Amino acid sequence: MSALHPHHTPAAHPSGHGAVPRRSPGATGPSDSPGPSRAPGYRPVVDLDSGAVVAVEVVAAPPSPEVPGGPPSAGMGVHEGTAVADWLLGLVAEAAGTESLLPLVLPLPARILTAGEGFVALVESRIRRAGRRPRDITLLLGADLADLPRSVIVPGVARLRAAGFRCGFGTAMVRPDVVVEAAPFLMRIDPGIVSGVATDQRHATVVEGLARIGRGSGVYAMASGVDSAEDVLRLRACGIRVGTGAFFADRTWRPGERVTPVPEPTAGQGREEDAGPRVTEFMVPPVGFDSDTTTEQVLEAFTGDPALNSVILIDHRERPVGVIDRTRFLLSMTGRYGHALHAKRPALRLAESPRTIPAWMTALAALRVAGQDTERVYDDLVATNSYGQCLGVVHISDLIQSLSRS
Repeated sequence: MSALHPHHTPAAHPSGHGAVPRRSPGATGPSDSPGPSRAPGYRPVVDLDSGAVVAVEVVAAPPSPEVPGGPPSAGMGVHEGTAVADWLLGLVAEAAGTESLLPLVLPLPARILTAGEGFVALVESRIRRAGRRPRDITLLLGADLADLPRSVIVPGVARLRAAGFRCGFGTAMVRPDVVVEAAPFLMRIDPGIVSGVATDQRHATVVEGLARIGRGSGVYAMASGVDSAEDVLRLRACGIRVGTGAFFADRTWRPGERVTPVPEPTAGQGREEDAGPRVTEFMVPPVGFDSDTTTEQVLEAFTGDPALNSVILIDHRERPVGVIDRTRFLLSMTGRYGHALHAKRPALRLAESPRTIPAWMTALAALRVAGQDTERVYDDLVATNSYGQCLGVVHISDLIQSLSRS
């Protein structure tokens, strides 16, 4: 669900506290409808723990099928596939006008899984032409996915993933064994289920079950149609960590605008380490690269930004796998034969293990974490959500300056 274009630069937290990483058109509910306009709408995808906006969902109606009313499993023709690819290009180009570098969640008719390799290559070329990398994009398959056979879903998702795209299931109404076998990036829990989660134990039980399936299979469950603070609290209790809905923003929301803050966590209140500001107030956008990025690319990032302290190497699920400190990296590169030895090789060779902290942690507790490693006490900390995804970077110097004034 997190944007690396070309660097991972999440948008500002809605309350101004630091940095911050879906839904099918066919299942759009009354509160989430983009309205009669053909212009795409936008929804913030929000981390339910920190309130950070981790992605932008684009809401738009796909082109009409060549054969209206045909079965979902019917093959998609070349002309229809080209029309869908051009439509996706238009959505990406339109989103670029918002100046948001957050990951995009784009709607996609599930029938596209029948189109084969040609469509995937076509979409990849168009997305790259629009200035975004496939890994910046999650293609959210429509609710008609539930009508497709396993023999279409599994290889179709594999083709999209092989091209670098993230694939989302736009409905939870898919057999669990298909979810496990296809291993999508995320699974959207339908608004009809989410709407009763705060008041109906039956709904809460279903949501909790879907969240456990997701955690067990490496799939992020995302709640759609979140309408109230009570929904947020109950979804957290069920194990859901990301969501979208009218609670966070209305239909006029645009990327970069504020969203409604989530309720503060209540666990552990009253302890000294829970007092004071949280690290979300100090988070800055991380500069992130794929884990297979070369050392030369990292060097370009450091030379292009003299104020950059560190670079985060991130895997295909936005989880930090390595951190490269500016000072130690440049010492390695400027030493004798340094450039010749390292430039064309993976930057991961010069990376160190990331020091991660949960985004809900307080600044005081974060300082204690930093002090546990005397050799790296001033290295940046990486703030993560409950899925271990990178949300932002925290500079130790910022924590010290703030707490010294308080």
